[in-house]
Parts: sequence; structure tokens; C-alpha cells
Amino acid sequence: MSGETKAERAAANRRRYEELRAAGQELKQLPPPTARDGAPITANAIIRTEQVPPGWHATMRLSRGEALRISDDLGRSSVSLLAWRSEDPCERINCADTVKVQWSAALSKGRMILSDMGRVLLSVIEDTSGAHDLLVGGSTLDSTLSAYGEVTRNTQANFILAAAKIGLGLRDIPPCVTFFAPVTTDANGRFVWHAERKLSGDFVALRAEMNLIVAVSNCAHPLDPARPAATAPITLIRHRLPPPAADDVCRTASPEALRAYAFTDRLFA
Repeated sequence: MSGETKAERAAANRRRYEELRAAGQELKQLPPPTARDGAPITANAIIRTEQVPPGWHATMRLSRGEALRISDDLGRSSVSLLAWRSEDPCERINCADTVKVQWSAALSKGRMILSDMGRVLLSVIEDTSGAHDLLVGGSTLDSTLSAYGEVTRNTQANFILAAAKIGLGLRDIPPCVTFFAPVTTDANGRFVWHAERKLSGDFVALRAEMNLIVAVSNCAHPLDPARPAATAPITLIRHRLPPPAADDVCRTASPEALRAYAFTDRLFA
């Protein structure tokens, strides 16, 4: 409006933002965390089980409808993850949109992980922890040198190796999500590490909503204060799932979720 001042425009924009945020956060109740002895996987559903040593990485393909369970068996590991769509690796994980679309940086059971095309890559169908990081990212050469006084195996190097296996390079490596990384922000926007939230036996299960190439890196998180680096082996279990029910909590959690899954399903119609 011609008579509107800069302050009035800013106030109007802020009101609109708050309205959109309130609408975006109107989701149905998310489920409680999975019990550590819950969600058993039957033997005939398991496709592959793999243990990843500290500092190393693994890559695998997940077909749409399959799941990947990642277990922090000793409560000492943080597991970074990237994913690309198999048919077109130009479509890949987008942590910023995952936060923005769900109006939350808290990743837990019932949430989704989005691609940079607005489709759903992965659904969080089981989660004992709720202590995951979508903001900081994985370790690098510089972060390990600063933390330990020497260059150690790190997530950035692991992802470069993983990407090279599928013909991709450094520019194809976006920011990652890191599981079992209890990071929050304080009132001043500073990152805070909550060591008490790392527990042995924690696991997260991710359902593939597309055909995916997934890379995981088992390296200490940059904010983990443990010295020496607190790492241990992790276990990966790729397994089959029944089709999601009509009231699947991930797919029906919010209007944004309904739209994202509908957009994804059209790709396979």
C-alpha cells in the first residue's frame, strides 16, 4: 500500500509469518519414542545386516518401501546420512527444507526427511532417541584437527568416497542429517550438546519413500566433547516392510506432509 510505512510492512509480514507458522505446527500428536526393546524385525524380513566400524562409512541401495534401521549399540556413536534418488542423483536430501516445511529442527518418530525437489526421501517410522541433528552437519578435516590435534577419519572425507562410488563429486554432497547427535540451541542461538541423551541400544528406522542410494558415516560429531573421540561400531539392518496403512502417522501428520507424500506418490503412479 502506498501509505504504508516500512515499520507497518514489517509488522504485517511478521503477522503473516506467525499465522503460517501456527498453521504449519498444527499437526496431529506425534507418537512417543519407540521402546529400546520394541519394533522387532522378523528374520525373513531382513535383507542385509552390516556392522560399520568407527571412522568408516557404508553405502547401500534402498528400494521404495524398504527400511533401514541404524543402531547405536553402545551409545557412543553419531551417524551421519546422505541420500540420493537412484534414478536421478541430482535429487538428494535437503536438510534445510526438512526443517522449513515441518517448522521444526527436531527430527523424531513421525517426521519426514525431504529432497530438494519437495518430495519425501525417508520417513522416520521408529526412533528411540529423538536426539538428532539437522543443523550442524558432519565432521571435516578442519574440525578433527581442531578437536584432536591431528587429522582423523571424518564424515566429509567419507562422503566424498561414497559419492565417488556412484560417479558423483564434492558438489553433489549436500548438508547431512546426523542421528544420535543430541544438539539443541539455547536462548542466544548457541548450539548445546546434551551428553546425557546418548544411550546404548538407541536406534532409528527410516522407510524409503523413493528408490535411494544411501551413504552413512560413523564418525564423531563435531560438537561431541568426548576426548578421545567417542565412537564405536554401529549396526545397519536393511529390511522389508508391509505397505503403510491409510492412517500412517508420517504420511498424515500435517497438511505439509499430506502434500509432500502426494507429490512423491505421483512419481510412482
